Amino acid sequence: MKIIIQKFGGTSVSTEERRNQVVAKVKKAIKDGYSPVVVVSAIGRSGDPYATDTLLSLIDDNYKKGNLQGTDMLMCCGEIISTVIMSNALINEGINAIPLTGGQAGIITDDKFTEANVTYVNTHNIRELIKKGIVPVVAGFQGITKEGYFTTLGRGGSDTSACILGAYLKAGGIEIYTDVDGMMTADPRIVEKANLIQNISYQEVFQLANQGAKVIHPKAVNFAKESNIPIYIKNTMKDSEGTLINNKAFSSNDKHITGITHLNDRVQIIVKLSENNNGNYRSLLDKIAQKNISLDLINIFPTEQIFTIDSKEKTILEGLLKELNIKYKVKDDCCKIAIVGIGMMGVPGIMAKIINTLRKENIEILQTADSNMTIWILIEKKNLEKALNLLHEVFMLNE
Repeated sequence: MKIIIQKFGGTSVSTEERRNQVVAKVKKAIKDGYSPVVVVSAIGRSGDPYATDTLLSLIDDNYKKGNLQGTDMLMCCGEIISTVIMSNALINEGINAIPLTGGQAGIITDDKFTEANVTYVNTHNIRELIKKGIVPVVAGFQGITKEGYFTTLGRGGSDTSACILGAYLKAGGIEIYTDVDGMMTADPRIVEKANLIQNISYQEVFQLANQGAKVIHPKAVNFAKESNIPIYIKNTMKDSEGTLINNKAFSSNDKHITGITHLNDRVQIIVKLSENNNGNYRSLLDKIAQKNISLDLINIFPTEQIFTIDSKEKTILEGLLKELNIKYKVKDDCCKIAIVGIGMMGVPGIMAKIINTLRKENIEILQTADSNMTIWILIEKKNLEKALNLLHEVFMLNE
C-alpha cells in the first residue's frame, strides 16, 4: 500500500474550477499506483464566507480570549466544510471519498487550545478506509483531545496535519499544493527575477519558512524531516514539478546562497549601560521574557544591549521599560533580511560580500547575526526592495 499525502490550501478549493484541478491531482495519484490521503484547508481567505478569519469575525475579542475551547470549535468549522465539499467533487468524478474531521482521522492532541500539540495519531480508521479503496478527505489544522474537544494546531496547521499524517502513515511523499509554483529564491512580488528552487534541504526550508517565506509552515517541515519523507511544493493549477524538499543538499560551487527572504514590521531597541547603570539593566532580558515578549536579533555588548521585536509588541515593551526606569532608543520601520544557503557553510567572505554590496548603494546595516547556513541583517524598510534585488543579483540567484 503506497500512501501519498496531498494537501490543498484554501485557494485550491475555493472555486469549482480549482476543485476540478484538485480532483485531477487525486486521479493522477491513483493512476500512478498511490493511495491518496487528501488534507484540505478552509475555503478561501479573509472575507470569503467560510475562511477562518471570516468565522472569527463572528465572535467578539473577549470571547476569543476568554473561551479558547469555544474559539477552536468555531475555527474547525471551515476545514470541516471543505472536506464535505471536496468529497462531493471527488465522488462526482467516480472517486469514492469520505470526509473526516481531524479527530476522526485519529489526530489526538493536548488541550492547549488554539496552539495544540499532537500527542499521537491513531491511524486505524484511515488505514481501513484505504484498504477499501476509499479516499479519506481530512480536515487540516485540527485534532481532538482525549476528552473529545476540538483543537487547532496554530496558523499553518494544515501543513502540519499533512506532515504528521505522512509521518504516522509512513507515506512515500507529501504534496503541498498551493497557488504558487514552489519555493522561490525571493519574493517574486519584490524581486522580478526570482527563480524557482527545484531542490532544497529541510534545513534550508525551515530557515526560509521561519523567516518569512509563507509557502510551508516551519513546524510541518520538522515533522517531515524527522521521518525523512520528501515534500513536494506544487501549484494546483499547473503540472510543473515544483520544489522537492528532502535531506539532500543541492548546492553548486558558484552558488553559496539558496534563497533570500524577509520579515517586515521589525522595531530595533537600543539600551546603553551608561544611561542605565542599575540592577534593572542587568536583568532586563529576564524581565522582558516574563512579559512573554519575543526578542528577535539580539546583540549584547559590554556597554549596550541591542535587540529587535515585532512592532505588535512595541507598546507592551515600552510600558515595561518605563516601569523599570530604563532609558532607551527605538528605531521603527525596520526589516530583517535572511540570506539562506547550505552552500555557505565553511565559506569565508559571505558576510563581507553582503556588507560591501549594500554599502556601495548607501544602504545602512543596523544589525547582523549569523549561523551555519543563515545570515540575518536589519535595515530600514525604505531600502528593502533595493537591498533584496542587489543581494539576489550579487549571489547569482537571477540566473
